[in-house]
Amino acid sequence: QLQVVESGGGLVQPGGSLRLSCAASGFTLDSYAIGWFRQAPGKEREAISCINYMSGVSNYADSVKGRFTISKDNAKNTVYLQMNNLKPEDTAVYSCAAVWRYCSGPEEFDYWGQGTQVTVSS
Repeated sequence: QLQVVESGGGLVQPGGSLRLSCAASGFTLDSYAIGWFRQAPGKEREAISCINYMSGVSNYADSVKGRFTISKDNAKNTVYLQMNNLKPEDTAVYSCAAVWRYCSGPEEFDYWGQGTQVTVSS
């Protein structure tokens, strides 16, 4: 059974950092791509970044460029999203999702995690 589980969210002050984790089970990251997405209440779901099975990275959100970095550790079967210099507008539920081999639009991702809340506030 394919599954991804997010962790690492929480409350952080503006300018702070968090590292989110996406733990995969039932499949290996050398065969699947993992994307990170976020959604705030009343807003559209936004694609942030994706790393494919060959470790190729696609970045999408201009608002987080230079602040967020995606990476993975195949041995741990885990994808990370390092978030630095966090801003209040980064507050959202952050989710990861898996798709076979290559990154694509959200509608093509097959397996979604439950999400983890990130709140940026002083």
